[in-house]
Amino acid sequence: MARSSEAGTRTPRTREGSPPSLLLTLLGDYWWGQTDPLPSAALVDLLADFGVSDVAARAALSRMVKHGLLVSTRSGRHTFYSLTPRAQTIMRTGAERIVAFGAGDDADWDGRWSLVAFSVPEANRSAREALRTRLRWLGFAPLYDALWISPHARHDEALAELGALGVTRATAFVATCPPLPDGTVTPESAWDLEGLAETYRAFVATWEPTHAALGKGAISPVDALVKRTELMDAWRAFPGVDPDLPRRLLPADWPRDRARDLFLDTYEQLGAPASVRVRQVISGYAPELADRVVQFSVASDPPGPRPALAAPARTPAPAR
Repeated sequence: MARSSEAGTRTPRTREGSPPSLLLTLLGDYWWGQTDPLPSAALVDLLADFGVSDVAARAALSRMVKHGLLVSTRSGRHTFYSLTPRAQTIMRTGAERIVAFGAGDDADWDGRWSLVAFSVPEANRSAREALRTRLRWLGFAPLYDALWISPHARHDEALAELGALGVTRATAFVATCPPLPDGTVTPESAWDLEGLAETYRAFVATWEPTHAALGKGAISPVDALVKRTELMDAWRAFPGVDPDLPRRLLPADWPRDRARDLFLDTYEQLGAPASVRVRQVISGYAPELADRVVQFSVASDPPGPRPALAAPARTPAPAR
């Protein structure tokens, strides 16, 4: 499922498609709200569907424990993992952001921009990289090197992020942009809208075949699990690069709506067969937990988990 970048509910930075990123998505999609621990072997098997080795899977589990997202327990020779309250909060906040992204109506936008200016010593490179990531997630972009702007009233959140990184030389203000002569730098030029549009078009081209295959019933439970997780991993990258500009500032043929509709419908349709696969794997190690598997739904109001379909019988896997 999605991850939040808000202060106090921030996950460690994970590369999309990496074992920790896949693990977070899997747990958010199929173990939302559950407190029962899962056998480590079941989680390792689930990651194996994505080509993740046992060693890499167990390293990802250890990393999640280190960052306070999972807690491990032992029973005899077996290890189990459960989500922490912090992880549940991260998933909830991130899910709300992902589902709401791109659905807003900017009819009430008053033309005001949030601006944040700051100074970070060149030597503090780690802080510079971190603040770029966090400000972009909030919808900011650099109009100039140390002057970041956003069409949303998020300057308080931006200052909180800067403060969390130890950046004390910062200020924020709200401004409107007067009519500008041709050739003048406009606020929206802080974003590469042409490049972003191409990214959305590439997303549509990549995932339309999967959507078409669903209509033919041509996707197995394993493929559904892999594709649904990869789809969420791909879509949740957009809030970090797309500021969700008011429609009046966007080209008439802006492709995000088509991409968003494709994401929501494909993700929802993949849910039933994907949850079957999760139940298959868990039932091989802890049959009593298989019925606890959920299917995160973006179609429910509010978005959240719903009961998953029953899995077909499977011969129990050997204990690890």
